[in-house]
Amino acid sequence: MHFLEQITQDLRNSVSALKPATAAANAQRYPKLTVITPSYNQAAFLERTILSVLNQGYPNLEYIIVDGGSNDGSVEIIKKYEKHLSWWVSEKDRGQVHAINKALERATGEYISFQNSDDVYFPGTFARFGEAALKYPVDILYGDLYMITTDDEVTEILKTTSYDFDCQILEGMQIHNQSLFFKRSLVEKYGMFDESFRFAFDYDFITRYTSHKSTTTKKIDGLGGALRVHAEAKSSTIATTVGREEHARVQKLYISTNGSPVVNKMKYLWCRVRKIAYFILRLDIQYIRFRLSR
Repeated sequence: MHFLEQITQDLRNSVSALKPATAAANAQRYPKLTVITPSYNQAAFLERTILSVLNQGYPNLEYIIVDGGSNDGSVEIIKKYEKHLSWWVSEKDRGQVHAINKALERATGEYISFQNSDDVYFPGTFARFGEAALKYPVDILYGDLYMITTDDEVTEILKTTSYDFDCQILEGMQIHNQSLFFKRSLVEKYGMFDESFRFAFDYDFITRYTSHKSTTTKKIDGLGGALRVHAEAKSSTIATTVGREEHARVQKLYISTNGSPVVNKMKYLWCRVRKIAYFILRLDIQYIRFRLSR
């Protein structure tokens, strides 16, 4: 069986129904995790997002859903699972970023993650996060990004490498929110998400937080989240217009302090070589073959 087929089976099983909760020993051993789902008229996918969170079985979870006043049945789905939620609301807001910021104001977890109402976490991700947070008390933990279809078929994996700020500026997004966990203290130090961004707010806050040399990051194998590709997703509608403009805006803000054009060109080429070397040195032959086959 192709490895993507096995991953697809595991994902579909995890989002098919709510699994019975099991009492975890030493529940408070793991750091408290706040997961935020901003939601608006994504009833076709929302339940699977919720199940991908709840079926992680993470013992120290605070789950918040902020809905923007959906009229497509999303509220009924949220109510179905409200006893498992720490807080939820459905009311008109100023969009996705405002919804997340509303949740950030209420978040009490040591770490925070957010998953859009059409995306999902992969099974076992929270357990690996918890173990990693105990072993590596860094500011940002992150993993790999998968691409899935409307019926949860896994079509692609985009593995990340160790984080580098130069590459974040010159090459683009190095960390994806679908598998991102960050300390709440970063929000307290460096501010909430910027509502002036419609698409690249994640690129902005990750770049802004990591522009401070004291911010620490760690790539963790086994952390995984998926971006769902469908006609109404922002990645399908405004990525090449608004998204491109907003990415350029972030890059322009930081690139002037990053070096001369010649130096930046050399750094960009180094980023490309570095990515290839990262997987070769780890003997990740399966992933190298997969990328070469695309």
